[in-house]
Amino acid sequence: MALAAALLALQLGVSPAAQAYAPAEAAPYAVGNPAAPGRATVTEGQVREVARGGVIVYPSVTSCLTITVRLRNGALLGAHASLFQVPGELRSDEILAALKGLVGDRPVTSVQVRGAVGAWHPGYFAKAIEDYGEGEAVTVPTGRDFDGIARAVSQGLGVRRSLVTVEDVPDGDQTVG
Repeated sequence: MALAAALLALQLGVSPAAQAYAPAEAAPYAVGNPAAPGRATVTEGQVREVARGGVIVYPSVTSCLTITVRLRNGALLGAHASLFQVPGELRSDEILAALKGLVGDRPVTSVQVRGAVGAWHPGYFAKAIEDYGEGEAVTVPTGRDFDGIARAVSQGLGVRRSLVTVEDVPDGDQTVG
C-alpha cells in the first residue's frame, strides 16, 4: 500500500517531503485532490491539508508557530512549526520545504502565521536549534520580529511577501477555517 501511494504521489508531482508527512490515516494528497479531509489536527512538526470549507486545529500552541496556506481553490494547508523537534516529526528547518511541497504549483491566496512570535528567530526556519553544535551560540530572538518571520516564510514557500501576515497570539489551541 505504501509503495503504491508513493508511486501515485510521484506520478502526480507531490514532493517527497509532502509524501512523507501526509497523515497515515489518509491517502497522500495529490495536487488538487478533492479527497483531502474536511478536518485535520496538526500537531508539532506536522503538515496537513483540508479540503475547501475545512477546518485545521493546531492544539497546544505555546512556543510554536502555525502556518496556514490558503489556496485559490479554497483548500487549507497547515504546518505546526516547533522550536524543538518532536521525535519522528519535522524540525523547524524542514517544515517550510514540506509545506511548499504540499502546495506544489497550486495558486496561493494568503499565508497566515500565528503563535509565539517573540520566541522565534527567523533563522530557525533555515537552521533548527538542534543543528547547533556543542559550544556554538544559538541565535536567539531579541524581540518580536514580525517582518523577519514573514520574509523567512515568504522565501521558504516561494510566495510574495505581501501574501504573508504574522500575528502574535496567546497560548492555547488555534482553529482555522
